[in-house]
Amino acid sequence: MHLLHVRIHGQVQGVGFRWFVREEARRLGLSGCVMNLTGGDVEVAAGGETASLARLRRALEVGPSGAEVLSVVDIEENTRTTMPYPFAIHR
Repeated sequence: MHLLHVRIHGQVQGVGFRWFVREEARRLGLSGCVMNLTGGDVEVAAGGETASLARLRRALEVGPSGAEVLSVVDIEENTRTTMPYPFAIHR
């Protein structure tokens, strides 16, 4: 399994961003989770096929209508050993 672990900066809270990510990730058959962070960013950890992860990343760079994504930054450290399936929103 390949992994994608990123932090999204911009106007990404209060605009349905987590729901958007969950639906896109489930459509792509990915495992993992999305969560809001203090400070206004959103974090996404996903696992699955490389092509599906690339599609998710492209979707994250745009986001839902109402969102303003400034950047999608890779998080190098990944201590996750399991990822929830189906893809979930963590609060």
